[in-house]
Amino acid sequence: MFLPHSYLSALLLLILSMLLWGSWANAQKAERGLPFELFYWDYVWGLLLTVWLAGITLDNLRPYTSENFFRNLAHANSSHLLEALAGGAVFNLGNVLLVAAISLAGMAVAFPVGAGIGLVLGVGLNYAIAPSGNPFLLFGGIVLVLLAIALDARAYAELKHNAGSASRAGVAVSMAAGIAIGLFYPLVARALRGPGHLNPYTVLAIFSAGVLASSFPLLFWFMRHPLQGARVGLEDYRKMPLRQHAWGWLAGALWALGTAANFAASYLPLIGPATAFALGEGNTMISALWGVLVWKEFRGANRRVRILIFFMFVSFAAGLVAIALAPIVH
Repeated sequence: MFLPHSYLSALLLLILSMLLWGSWANAQKAERGLPFELFYWDYVWGLLLTVWLAGITLDNLRPYTSENFFRNLAHANSSHLLEALAGGAVFNLGNVLLVAAISLAGMAVAFPVGAGIGLVLGVGLNYAIAPSGNPFLLFGGIVLVLLAIALDARAYAELKHNAGSASRAGVAVSMAAGIAIGLFYPLVARALRGPGHLNPYTVLAIFSAGVLASSFPLLFWFMRHPLQGARVGLEDYRKMPLRQHAWGWLAGALWALGTAANFAASYLPLIGPATAFALGEGNTMISALWGVLVWKEFRGANRRVRILIFFMFVSFAAGLVAIALAPIVH
């Protein structure tokens, strides 16, 4: 089974996780005008395929042991299987709302607000489950992240052209997404510990099953009650060109690889779930960079807004450094 065995290797996996978690949503932005409900179906299929390929390949690099993918699944405690399944469903609720928020408010707003709230809630709960790392650095980093969220929200409010009802709805949906995102990782953390626990690859496989099962009621509801635009149906999905399907598959694959890296790093006792989740949620800064620098979501901003954005990134960077140092500074 491919797992990190040092702080440096785990840190590199967490940085990879942060980059992939902060970049997958660009696939949605690349297909402007595509309803997020249709994009998300392909995201789920790409996620599932990548997760199971990773489980069958990366988790079987070592000889057939108790940690082997299929053997671990067969001997897992049923309560841990349910925790992983529930984690996937809770995550999916938050992620569907986050993708909806991106379509309403853009990446530079949806990610900082949604993932930022999820970061604060998730780290607190994960630390309660498995305390690890210097609490002053860990939670000091969280305070800096909260400051960055406040700066981002203020910069967004300064943009007069984003002051419509759709934008306010986007912020509200982002907040709801953040709460759900903050609740999913503690379930995963519990499934990775205790008698009959799952390993990072098997927990991700069961997690993905929870994503798939919850996608049917969630996406069919949003297809019938869209947050913006007209209703869509399965016929619209079938009419999509291959190019549009491919963007969704790519997004799911990127997210799945980032999550495999994050779960594997969290398995190292020195790292633990709180630090792993906190660093992974640094995706907020990556996505905001995409939104500001590539998608020009703050185009036409005045000098005050540009200053707020600059200090948002400074605060995020300082917070991430503090979180990264938490496991090794005593």
